[in-house]
Amino acid sequence: VQLQASGGGLVQPGGSLRLSCSAAGLNFRLHTMGWYRQAPGKQREFVANITSDRSTNYADSVKGRFTISRDNVKRMVYLQINSPNPEDTAVYYCKTIYKSRDFWGQGTLVTVSS
Repeated sequence: VQLQASGGGLVQPGGSLRLSCSAAGLNFRLHTMGWYRQAPGKQREFVANITSDRSTNYADSVKGRFTISRDNVKRMVYLQINSPNPEDTAVYYCKTIYKSRDFWGQGTLVTVSS
């Protein structure tokens, strides 16, 4: 299983950014896909996930601002980040579970700053 995240960068507070994660090596449509993040000096934390039937879950800190989605044909999962604030600055990772193992992408850095 290989996950590759992209789309990070510098974004101004109140702006928007879309992260992407490509997946290979698994039957993508059957698996829950998630986004996590790790801010400097902090532990990695859950951001959002989307199940095989497209049910979504969000951390309270991002509800109403972030949107997770998936494209099963392209084997991609996305995280739309709207109205970010400096506290959203972190390395963002995509994750899935396959055969009871966690698989992580390499991470993409999002910096929120004016």
